[in-house]
Amino acid sequence: MAKGRMPMGNMGGMNMNAMLKQAQKIQADMEKIKAELEEKEYEGASGGGAVKITVSGKKQLTGVFIEPEVLEEDADMLSDMIITAANTALRAAIDDYDQQMNRLTGGRMQGML
Repeated sequence: MAKGRMPMGNMGGMNMNAMLKQAQKIQADMEKIKAELEEKEYEGASGGGAVKITVSGKKQLTGVFIEPEVLEEDADMLSDMIITAANTALRAAIDDYDQQMNRLTGGRMQGML
């Protein structure tokens, strides 16, 4: 064998073709899960449900519900409740994505996605 060259085929007991096939399967599974997650909706609420925010799996705001009584309250408090509800909904979407990807990869790619 030429100096400095890696042997082809079986590297340390791992077949390169099998490794490539496994990587391609994981990538295809990831794309499928991403598409499924983008179709889901997540809700966040605050003020005991007086304010509810819905976001899509694409992390886009899709709905806002505010109890009429809350509209008569302090504008700053309402603003805080909207922000809290929106962040809760977004966190739910992000957490679901992370859980699905970690389930798929066994946590091996955490932080890379």
